[in-house]
Amino acid sequence: MSRNSTPAFWVSTIFMAMAGFFSPALLYAAGMEQARAGGEWVGLAYLSAALAVGMACIASAFAVAKIGSAAIGAMTEKPELVGRCLVILGLAEGIAIYGMIVAIMIVNKL
Repeated sequence: MSRNSTPAFWVSTIFMAMAGFFSPALLYAAGMEQARAGGEWVGLAYLSAALAVGMACIASAFAVAKIGSAAIGAMTEKPELVGRCLVILGLAEGIAIYGMIVAIMIVNKL
């Protein structure tokens, strides 16, 4: 069985993709009323915040899926690599947090 057909790969990929697609839609829908009142630039700012979150979550999903499957393979051979694998997985998950921070900074500028 290849790495890309494991259940953990598909569960993490589907979960992060759903977060990447639905959170920007919710953020954009919440700002539509203000976008109508404030002009087109406010709407573009909300769209850019939504894209920052969405693209960061999608990138994080791919990173966590690839690193997670490789980490599990490495930990089965050498159990002492657990700490290093968790640190690297945390760095990959941080990509989504960076996208959220950028979106919050964009929304706070309005």
